[in-house]
Amino acid sequence: MSNAAKAEVVLALHRFGMGPRPGSIAAIGTDPRGALIAELDRPLTLTAAASLPTSAKAYRTVADANARRTARAKQAQQQAKKQQMAATQVAAGEQSQAQSEGQAPAQGQEKDAAEMAAKQAADAIPDPGRPIYLQEAKLRTEAALSAEIGFAERLVWFWSNHFCISANRIQSMSGAYEREAVRANALGRFVDLLLATEGHPAMLFYLDNLESMGANSTAGINRSRGLNENFAREIMELHTLGVRTGYTQDDVISFANVLTGWTLVPPGADPTHGGEFTFNPRLHEPGGQTVLGKRYEQEDAEQGRAVLRDLAAHPATATHVATKLARHFVADEPPPALIEQLAKTFRDTEGDLKQVAIAMVSSDDAWRGPPSKLKRPGEWVVGMVRATGITLVDPVRYTGGQQLLGEPLWRPSMPKGYPDDEASWIDGVGRRLDVANNFAERITGMADPQVIIEDVFASEIASEVKQAVGRAESRQQALALLFMSADFQRR
Repeated sequence: MSNAAKAEVVLALHRFGMGPRPGSIAAIGTDPRGALIAELDRPLTLTAAASLPTSAKAYRTVADANARRTARAKQAQQQAKKQQMAATQVAAGEQSQAQSEGQAPAQGQEKDAAEMAAKQAADAIPDPGRPIYLQEAKLRTEAALSAEIGFAERLVWFWSNHFCISANRIQSMSGAYEREAVRANALGRFVDLLLATEGHPAMLFYLDNLESMGANSTAGINRSRGLNENFAREIMELHTLGVRTGYTQDDVISFANVLTGWTLVPPGADPTHGGEFTFNPRLHEPGGQTVLGKRYEQEDAEQGRAVLRDLAAHPATATHVATKLARHFVADEPPPALIEQLAKTFRDTEGDLKQVAIAMVSSDDAWRGPPSKLKRPGEWVVGMVRATGITLVDPVRYTGGQQLLGEPLWRPSMPKGYPDDEASWIDGVGRRLDVANNFAERITGMADPQVIIEDVFASEIASEVKQAVGRAESRQQALALLFMSADFQRR
């Protein structure tokens, strides 16, 4: 293979995949574009995913544990109060001022002791949400580590961030949401991905739609509560049309009314179906609504689905999605011709996301620029680990590292997800050195930096990096220098 061919293969692995791993360059051969496209034909299923609970089951499991914690705490508090009352009884009839003044601290001590007993009893029942989250993180990360190229996995990560939720609000569902709504539709039609994500209970929970109710709905009248516009606004602004694309505040309000009634089954109300999507007509604003100049007269969840279908087909959505894809994979300021090509493919194929991905890697515009785009922390960590051939991870250590680097898994601080530009991440590069040093120390006995350079990267590493690695005082230092180089940091 010529040097130019090897350079293109390495670029393919970095720009569109998860980074080189042992054997990946040879497996791709001389047709990196064809290899990227071929990977899209493979199933996007996770190994051992069958062992994981559904999002609804995970939600019920946590709700059940919380109910038991509350019951156990109340029992312990009641028992503590009974024991203290028996221990502090005094002879009847003694009502002196001294005794009266001495009772206040005793009552305070009783209260503190009861609260402590309640806390200890509740803590005896662990929160099952954390182990579920960690197992989901483990399988997701190991899928990225074991993929030959990782293009399909990168698409899952991209769409998961585009339609983000936060584990800070709904930890138990965060991984299952990605599996059920995103992974299952990442290579299908955009409209199906949109319907799956917006109708998922995790999204409804995250964007505060569970109790949004129309002012004229049965629940709205009885409870004197009203509309929450968050869900509708984020769908338009972030998930479909993009900002400043012609919709008005009236459109947001109308769409929010359309989405009233989209909620989940309370876990306490139904132990079998709690946590699943349901349409509650008592919350729904009655009557038709006008969104973007079109009237929608449906009376149930189909009203919302009809609006979503039209948003998916809107030309502004094609441009918004194309711009984000090009920015994520190619450059902070992607070529306008590439954006238009992806948008046209999106429109011509009615949002076939696989065809849009194929159009991207088939375009010369996607390959011309140098590997100058700074990787997000999660991409960099996976690329570093892949280069060593490791395919299994400790999810506690991995998620802790992500937290340190400022990109905690499934925990963006805002509904727009994690940013995709260098300015947002460059200040945190220094923290990557700590992670690189720590990882290098742990793998010094099993990873050779020269093997990574020559075999995994086919010597497609900058000459100054090779020299720095060769002059390093120890293997640990050599590995850390290699992992911190632009060859690992940028794509």
